[in-house]
Amino acid sequence: MTTTSPATGLTAPRPRGGIVGSARDSLVIARRNLLRMSRIPEVIVFGLVQPVMFVVLFSYVFGGSIAVGGSTSPQAYREFLMAGIFAQTVTFATAGAGAGIADDMHKGLIDRFRSLPMARGAVLTGRTLADLVQTTLTLVVLAVVALLVGWRTHTSLVEVLAGFALLLLLGYAFSWIGALIGLSVRTPEAATSGGLIWLFPLTFISNAFVPSENMPPFLRTIAEWNPFSATVQAARVLFGNLPEGYPVPDAWPMQHPVVASVLWSVLIIVGFRTLAVRKYRSANA
Repeated sequence: MTTTSPATGLTAPRPRGGIVGSARDSLVIARRNLLRMSRIPEVIVFGLVQPVMFVVLFSYVFGGSIAVGGSTSPQAYREFLMAGIFAQTVTFATAGAGAGIADDMHKGLIDRFRSLPMARGAVLTGRTLADLVQTTLTLVVLAVVALLVGWRTHTSLVEVLAGFALLLLLGYAFSWIGALIGLSVRTPEAATSGGLIWLFPLTFISNAFVPSENMPPFLRTIAEWNPFSATVQAARVLFGNLPEGYPVPDAWPMQHPVVASVLWSVLIIVGFRTLAVRKYRSANA
């Protein structure tokens, strides 16, 4: 007489719990992505070329043609411009974040990661942290180029570093939007297009390149409440790049740009990280 024992099914490994375990998993994934980026140097080089071109073209083509605070001085516009170029650079990294995650989805890597005993949000957090490191490198190079073309700051070192910190915080917040886009499309090409199509109106309907005071009332209201504009304004204040006599708009984010910038970035991170992690759990390659 033989007896049969009940079949034991395979169970999925349980993810590690706790903040420490989640942080460890995120750093492992971040290291993996940084190593991957270092093996494709042309991506980093091309990522540096575009913002450098923006700096040179805007500085010398539009400098002297746009009045800022009643002055058409090229130097005044150059200092007014740079915070906008910095902010545009960190937010345009969103497209790269989305394309990278979409590529991992397309190759089935996301499914493999989900089968491992790791924190559920570690894959996305690691990816966004790696993108933050790359964005920091790009921002450093861009700041050097800006100094070479005549950009200067007029505040303390602490305030200047705080300005760059706000820019990086905005870039990190937007990378979570890119993560959600990357999980929602089928190909890296679609993620790149989806990551840029909404960024152009967001960055140009703002105070990044021209003062919002000259816009039609409807667009001016959008520009003044744009989270992108809040960070640009905060960076200008912290860099000391607002020209003398520049009229600060009455909108609350423009009157309190540093606080508004932090609030917008934190809200974007919390909201889109929640949506991205939820999408990660159910996304199919």
